[in-house]
Amino acid sequence: MFVARGLETGHKDLIHDVAFDFYGTRMATCSSDQMVRIWELNGEGSSVAHWNCTASWKAHSGSVWKVTWAHPEFGQVVATSSFDWSAAVWQERGVVGTHWVKKATLVDSRASVTDVKFAPRHLGMVLATCSADGFVRIYEAPDIIHLSQWSLQYEINVKMALSCVSWNPTYPHQFAPIIAVGSDDSSTDAPKVLLYEFNERNRQWNRKESLKDITDPVNDLSFAPNLGRSYHLLGVATRNLKIVGLQPFEDIDEEEKKFRIRTVAECEEHNSTVWRVAWNVTGTILASSGDDGCVRLWKGNHMGNWSCVTTLFGDGTDVTDMPNSAAVATEANPFGNQQFGRLGAGAAF
Repeated sequence: MFVARGLETGHKDLIHDVAFDFYGTRMATCSSDQMVRIWELNGEGSSVAHWNCTASWKAHSGSVWKVTWAHPEFGQVVATSSFDWSAAVWQERGVVGTHWVKKATLVDSRASVTDVKFAPRHLGMVLATCSADGFVRIYEAPDIIHLSQWSLQYEINVKMALSCVSWNPTYPHQFAPIIAVGSDDSSTDAPKVLLYEFNERNRQWNRKESLKDITDPVNDLSFAPNLGRSYHLLGVATRNLKIVGLQPFEDIDEEEKKFRIRTVAECEEHNSTVWRVAWNVTGTILASSGDDGCVRLWKGNHMGNWSCVTTLFGDGTDVTDMPNSAAVATEANPFGNQQFGRLGAGAAF
């Protein structure tokens, strides 16, 4: 059962992003009003649970496109990206929720910074940005105690305007670090999703694949958490929702290693542009939102078929029981025997 409550945010313009922290009890919002707001969940688990705004500040001199939380191991830290050609890192100081300090401004971009994402915790305090100038930039803070110093470690020229970036969260004992980048450039029919893998031997990021079936502008993408799968899942928000499976080939030289790519699901139920995708913590349920004003939850069964299990209107109305609300995805079992775990009641997106 889903319970929806409206939230008066106080933003004076379009809200572009909402991000929850690791525990799901804090939330950050950002907007074209150039503001970032931090929210705390009070009364969690009760019928009177509600969100309180504990901090609000002007973060940039242009629209703030994205906001993201660092892992709590590094403290209470968020990063933002903006139309003003910069990304910024903010850290909470003093009394919880009341005072956020700008620790660093990253100004290497020569165009709007469209997305910002912290790397998985095992990679350290690392941050990736992507920009409309066609570059992915990867920064590292050598001293996690003093976050005022960030060094530009890598600059990847993708050669087309970029809209989104996602880290593969898998622990590196099984897979090398991977990032996926998406482009919303509508002026070309080139593939709009590209994969880069880090080569430990050469200490550089190498382009490994492009998803040739995705040529429409991409608004968002997200790797699924991997709890034992031998392949990756990537959710892509474009003119529809796509779920792509990436199976690394075995016994191939590291320099030549590629992926076997399959479209696991192609879902048209939004009947409109899809803008955001997000996985649950176990990587078994994918949420998508689109121009139809709905949030849809998708789940795969043991045969590898994906279907819409819940549809929510923007006002929180559950329309799961409406006719034709569920859609079976396109391709079953792309890489052999798939197993999907049950979503725990406490899991959050």
